[in-house]
Amino acid sequence: MARVKLSGAEIVVEELKDEGVEVAFGIPGGVLLDLYDALYKEDAIRHILMRHEQCAAHAADGYARVSGRTGVCIATSGPGATNLVTGLANANMDSAPVVALTGQVVTSAIGTNAFQEASTFTITMPVTKHNFLVKRTEDLPKVIHNAFYIASTGRKGVVLIDLPKDVLADVAKVNLHTKETFAGYKPNIKPNIVQTKKTAEVLANAERPLILAGGGIISSDATEELRSLAELLGACVVTTLMGKGAIPENHPLCLGMAGMHGHLCANRAINECDALLALGTRFSDRLTAWQLDQFAPDATVIHVDIDAAEINKNLPVDIPIVGDVKLALADILKWLAKQKKMGDKSVWLQRVKEMHTTCEDCIKDVRRAGTSLSDMFIKELSLLLDGDAIVTTEVGQCQMFAAHYYMTKEPRTFISSGGLGTMGFGFPAAIGAKVAVPDKKVVDIAGDGSFLMTCQDLATCVENDIPVVVCILNNRYLGMVRQWQELFYDKKYSHTGLGATPDFVKLAEAFGCYGERVEKPEDLKDVLNSAFESGKPAVIDMIVGSDDKILPMIPPGGGIIGMIGTERCKHV
Repeated sequence: MARVKLSGAEIVVEELKDEGVEVAFGIPGGVLLDLYDALYKEDAIRHILMRHEQCAAHAADGYARVSGRTGVCIATSGPGATNLVTGLANANMDSAPVVALTGQVVTSAIGTNAFQEASTFTITMPVTKHNFLVKRTEDLPKVIHNAFYIASTGRKGVVLIDLPKDVLADVAKVNLHTKETFAGYKPNIKPNIVQTKKTAEVLANAERPLILAGGGIISSDATEELRSLAELLGACVVTTLMGKGAIPENHPLCLGMAGMHGHLCANRAINECDALLALGTRFSDRLTAWQLDQFAPDATVIHVDIDAAEINKNLPVDIPIVGDVKLALADILKWLAKQKKMGDKSVWLQRVKEMHTTCEDCIKDVRRAGTSLSDMFIKELSLLLDGDAIVTTEVGQCQMFAAHYYMTKEPRTFISSGGLGTMGFGFPAAIGAKVAVPDKKVVDIAGDGSFLMTCQDLATCVENDIPVVVCILNNRYLGMVRQWQELFYDKKYSHTGLGATPDFVKLAEAFGCYGERVEKPEDLKDVLNSAFESGKPAVIDMIVGSDDKILPMIPPGGGIIGMIGTERCKHV
């Protein structure tokens, strides 16, 4: 392409268009006026004005997870950029592809503590996959292309581009849309065929095989390969929180989520298996708990991950495979097709069936006893939505009730904050999700404490016609912290009570949203239908008990089989 003469801001916009960007979430500021002037003239990119920069990052994150495309957020220099940090750290820990554009003071003022200056480059270095401080307008085409390339390849993540005001204002002659990439960045996606063959042999001969599906399955669009492998082997599947939706949770081979707040049968299966195939997971402490000797102690552990740094980091493994999980599964399936015989798995499948049935009976007993309105509300929500919605969650009890009781049937339909555990994530993530798939119903399962952290962006929903529905489990407490205080701190509820403020129905109405309160799970159907039919953003205030607890759970310092709250399931 012939060289063209453009301002830095115009170059940024042209390059965003070339990368296929259709929407950006952001808030302008003084040093970004040139960029926003260029955006004003461009109809191809929809800009959504958020009310807080953290919400812009979370919205870009939610957009990316639902669509599979790279999300974009924008913030000005200084406090605008630092307000992004929590959202960027959240997206990066959960391997969501996001590109952040931040304004910066003019290059000659960098380091002088100029007005609204912050060292965004150094501040964000630990919480991004890569970042750039651009000092020459001529470098913009290459930098922007590489930012999107790095964010969306290998282990996906966050890339930040810091843009000084003079770089955006200056005019330069450039070749647009360069596809030149950095020589040092070459992510390995092709798995080692020797290791995949060895894996196939182990799985074929195993008597008690188990598949652990992480978020990498969804990120690499490998759900069909996962299901094919599970059905071919007769192997059950457990998931991480990020892997929820990798296999339909009503599939007969799915045992649900494992880990600290996982299903007892899923954790038992990990403890008893003789071959564990872990796919696209990093073995975080929320999965393995603290006593690693209880985690698959008798199993040959196979770990497939696109990030070599995750292999043997948290859990020693027997067969490491670095590469894209979709390609690895294709190879494993190919090798298995050549196996002449499979190990007898009938006894194991019967054992798993017994564990699964017992766990389901426990859950039914709890629901019949009516001991927790929270789980009853989520169960009802699951029945009403029937998998035909995008569900995001906040963090805390609401998140774990949703993970435990909401049945997910499709990938990219359950969006939650995994690694960072960010309160306030679910609502702005729902905004991004609804923008990505406007024809889908989008519901945020929230806690009152978490929703209060980002609820100001109800204004964003109203002004931009983004009709998401927020369902609040309202217990007037920081519920998960209170639960720990009850179980492990002698019921000393230190600074966890939120009081009766605000009235969420009136709050919703003040923003111009639909608001309704519901106290009985059986009344949720009519209220939810009314919320959807209103065509407005909606807040449903679901009143639950302050002493509701999400159980079972692994206590601090415990192991994967040391779950408490399993009294009805001791015979599992």
